[in-house]
Amino acid sequence: MRLASFKPTWMIQSIYNISPDKLQQHGIDTILTDLDNTLIPWNHAGSNRDILHWVRLLQQYGINVIVISNNNPKRVRRAVADLGLPFVARAFKPMNIGIKRTLKRFSLRKDQVVMVGDQLLTDVWAANNCGIASIWVRPLVKTDLLPTRVNRRLETIVYWQLKKRYPELGWKGDID
Repeated sequence: MRLASFKPTWMIQSIYNISPDKLQQHGIDTILTDLDNTLIPWNHAGSNRDILHWVRLLQQYGINVIVISNNNPKRVRRAVADLGLPFVARAFKPMNIGIKRTLKRFSLRKDQVVMVGDQLLTDVWAANNCGIASIWVRPLVKTDLLPTRVNRRLETIVYWQLKKRYPELGWKGDID
């Protein structure tokens, strides 16, 4: 396994900072987003006003948002109900099964899609395994379920290795 497999295309402080203008400048018309700690906190049942505003803004620009989560369908359906977003549950990230299924189901081109997520070891790795751009965002809350806490420790090690090899990597306010 190569270290480059974990390198995000962009590192953005928050999903709310991803602007539709910048996405369009890069030819991106669809965001595939992780759910827990990316779109909404993992310990919340649904969305909030900020995420609803951001999703609506993207839609005004013609940018589609599709949720890709490793969670079960019931959890994902309930979490995105007020957003009205399509979703793929049980995506099996970091494998690229869920992303490939989504690309096929929605007839999406890889060069027009970006995967957004809060974990290098699932979201970014899955995007890279599938050959699409990725945006790594900071988690919305500092707490996690046990399996994610383990991933976070490994993620820290991987991130510092990435920083050594790619010193230009760093948290930004928006994609460039």
